[in-house]
Amino acid sequence: MASLEEPEVQFAQRLAGNERSTRSKALKKLRKYISVRSHNPTGGFTSVELLKLWKGLFYCLWMQDKPLMQEELSRNISTLIHNFHQFDTQLLYLESFLQTVKREWTGIDRLRMDKFFQLVRFMFRQTFELLKKNSWDSGKFVDLLTAELLQSSSEAPSGLQLHVLDLYLTELAAVGSAELTADQSLVFIVPFCKIAAKTKDAMLLGAICSSIFSTIIDQAPFAIQDLMKELKAADSDSGQASDEEEEEEEEKPAGKNKKHKEEKPMDLEHPDSELQDDIGPVLQFDYSAVADKLLELSSRSSTPASNRQRLYKIIKVLRNLSEGIFPQEEFPEEVSTDEDDDMFATRKKLKRFKRKGQIDGDLDGSPAAKKSKPPSHDPTTRKYWKWFIWQSSCDPAFSLISTDKAALSPCRVHKRTYLCLPLSSVITPTTHPE
Repeated sequence: MASLEEPEVQFAQRLAGNERSTRSKALKKLRKYISVRSHNPTGGFTSVELLKLWKGLFYCLWMQDKPLMQEELSRNISTLIHNFHQFDTQLLYLESFLQTVKREWTGIDRLRMDKFFQLVRFMFRQTFELLKKNSWDSGKFVDLLTAELLQSSSEAPSGLQLHVLDLYLTELAAVGSAELTADQSLVFIVPFCKIAAKTKDAMLLGAICSSIFSTIIDQAPFAIQDLMKELKAADSDSGQASDEEEEEEEEKPAGKNKKHKEEKPMDLEHPDSELQDDIGPVLQFDYSAVADKLLELSSRSSTPASNRQRLYKIIKVLRNLSEGIFPQEEFPEEVSTDEDDDMFATRKKLKRFKRKGQIDGDLDGSPAAKKSKPPSHDPTTRKYWKWFIWQSSCDPAFSLISTDKAALSPCRVHKRTYLCLPLSSVITPTTHPE
């Protein structure tokens, strides 16, 4: 009898059915059902009812195995948020989704994880589309995000938190990069600033710093480039009308030649446009305002010392960005070839052993001031030891030189006879006993 009284239970059962046709029909009917019922001034749905619907939607995607159909199904499920007519109910739909994913997360196997990653991405994308329609009224969304994912009391799985951090700025920029101002963009990252200042989870702090703050810093040159293009476009709009009138008065051949000449700078800018397409849309930020917000939060007495130290480094970089100073990339030192490395190591070790009086003869062939014999050794005593140097002029078949009498073959180095060991017989040189 419960199934007759509660249509949400009926939908959940059909959405989780074994037949794909049954699931598809149930999803189409659910879209119409949501659209009609949400006309109720109170919203038409409660949290419990939406949790029942999301139970069916979750296993509807669970039962779908083909990748292309998974993508289509994830898109259809995420766009259901637009069929609710009340903004609060739309956010309740998102909240029920996050609660469902948190509850079922540990039961998702590795073969099904990718499609649920995709569903999470599509849900946030459609949520940003929803905020765009509502003039970017993000106050309730930010509170929902903090309560359901970021706070320690939310008990959100670490995998879900990390995935949301990875996609957050990307999806927000894809939807709102053309409209969001620097102040509006700051509102969307304030929850991460607060959590970074007070969390005791080192992994979450590192993920926020790398996925949010480092992304903002890395995209700063491209954000400034977009801003300059917008300013140039605004300046050219004022004189565009007069330029068009002058072009109409010119002759056609002249117009063709001019058009042909204008094609060259477009070709020159083509590589930059390709680079911009690879980066994708970026958000505008007031780096000074972001630094001030982080400083305000990290300077509190409740902020852990490790968090404060890490955030201060980010604040310093943001201050420099606000002054037009970009962080310098840490390039590795000049890379040398293997031969150079061998030569450098050989000369360095020869110098060290010569200073200790263990090798006579200078690197340039000059005789040494003091000669010393290789130390005697006894394999039965604890003082038995070997000393090695990297090969410089001996047979290439051997890489190290030893005083061990059990060595395989002798060789000649700097007018003294030593015994060589194969490369496979020695891993690292031993140290000299005191």
